[in-house]
This record gives sequence, structure tokens and C-alpha cells, in this order.
Amino acid sequence: MQEELEQFIQRALAEDVGSGDHTSLACIPESATGSAKLLVKESGILAGVDVAKAIAAWYDPSLSLTVFLNDGTVVQQGDIVFEIAGSARSILTTERLILNCMQRMSGIATQTNSIVKLIEGTNTTLLDTRKTTPGMRLLEKWAVKIGGGSNHRFGLYDMIMIKDNHVDFAGGIPQALEAVQAYQTSNNLHLKVELEVRNEKELDEAISIGGFDRIMLDNFSPEQIKLVLPKIPSTIETEASGGITIDTIREYAETGVQFISVGALTHSAKSLDLSLKSTFNV
Repeated sequence: MQEELEQFIQRALAEDVGSGDHTSLACIPESATGSAKLLVKESGILAGVDVAKAIAAWYDPSLSLTVFLNDGTVVQQGDIVFEIAGSARSILTTERLILNCMQRMSGIATQTNSIVKLIEGTNTTLLDTRKTTPGMRLLEKWAVKIGGGSNHRFGLYDMIMIKDNHVDFAGGIPQALEAVQAYQTSNNLHLKVELEVRNEKELDEAISIGGFDRIMLDNFSPEQIKLVLPKIPSTIETEASGGITIDTIREYAETGVQFISVGALTHSAKSLDLSLKSTFNV
């Protein structure tokens, strides 16, 4: 993860700084120093402090961060998260990347936490999806965990998920499962397999065949899930997905389904309002 984080920071700074922060280079003497405080401007769940520390350390190891509040903390307007001190140029150059990451991550953590609370007391785990911002998946899935959720597969490579398009293209559930088994055998893979079903008929067919670890009940209503769960072997994990909202998620969780995946954790989260207030010495 550390290597991936450093690669992200390098790409993000290259995108933002390019050939140089010419405004700071023109306006700020090289010898100027100062400090900046990260201020919270609305309540939520804090996320991205460790990312901010990594950005500062990667760009300018001489920058120092004094952290007052850590990731996962419930914050309120007026809270001070950390103070960063050192080169004025370095603080100004890294300011926007630090804020972008922390605002985005804190927004996701806040939204995740609010949905986790809706299913408290049940045995259901809230999962994210691959509906993330390209290039920011590491940070966004990290934020989900900070907010109390759990990560589904990270990408296409760490799990096999047979969805409706795969089933239709393969010619049916039996053909898709057979193709997956053959592929794993020929490539010496032992990836977890999840199968999506769209109705009870497909579920019955899948159960009769086996060869997968988790079943995704796609766009099933809570009533339908209650009816079908007893027929699913205990060795097969169960997941509900599709059309689940904050108004219905509690009802879904109370069916006894083990996992609920919600794309909105990452694709619809509002960034948390944060700002950096700077003081510089020339």
C-alpha cells in the first residue's frame, strides 16, 4: 500500500505542479518559512490525515506536521486537525493536493459512517464497489474503511465476479461457471468467485450447480430475499445489491443477508468542507 500511495502522490503532484509552482516561485522567497493550520468547517468523520502526512513527507521531508486529530475522529466546525510548518513554498505547493484528498476522503468516510449507523444491530456488513474516481480508488476505499464500512474487491484482478453480461455472453450460468473453473485451473488461480443472479430461477439453477463462494442477489426486494435465503447453503455467502437506498437499507439488512454493497459510498459522497489557514515569515 505504501508503494501505491507514493505512486499516487507522484502522479497527482506531476498533474498539479508540472514544470513548477511558478506563482509561489515568483512571489515567495526561497528562504521564507511559515505554518498552516487545517481547519474543519463542517461536522463529519475525518479521513486523510495519514495521506496528508505522506504528501508532505514525499514532497519536502523538512516539512513537519503536528497532528491534533486522527483519521476516524468525529469533527465539528472550528476543530484544528493539524499544523504544518516549514518552507512557505512547499506548504503552498502541496496545499491543494492535501485539501483535495482530505476533503474527498472525509466526505466518503462521513457518508459511509451515516449508512453504517442505519444497519447497526444487524449482522450485515456494508461494502463499497468499484464505482470510484479513476486514480483515486486506493484513497476512496481507504476512506470507506475509516468510516466503518468494508471493501469489496479492489479491482478486476483480486476476485472473479460473474455478472449478468458474463452469464449472457457465456450462454448461461452453467457455461459461465464451467468457463471460470477451467480458467482458474489452467492459470493456477484460486480466486474467490461471486455469482450474480437476477431472479429466483437463476438462483435455483446456481445452487444446483455450485462452484462459487458468494451469491449476489441483484435487485431482489427485501421480501424476495427473506424467501430465498433459507435455500442458500450456509457455505455460500450472500450479498444484496441494486436499488438499495438509505430509506430501504435497514429493511434489507434485517433480512439476514450477510453483505450489502452500495456504490453511492464513493460515487455520490459530498466532500467535507476543510481549509488551510497560513501564516508566513519572510
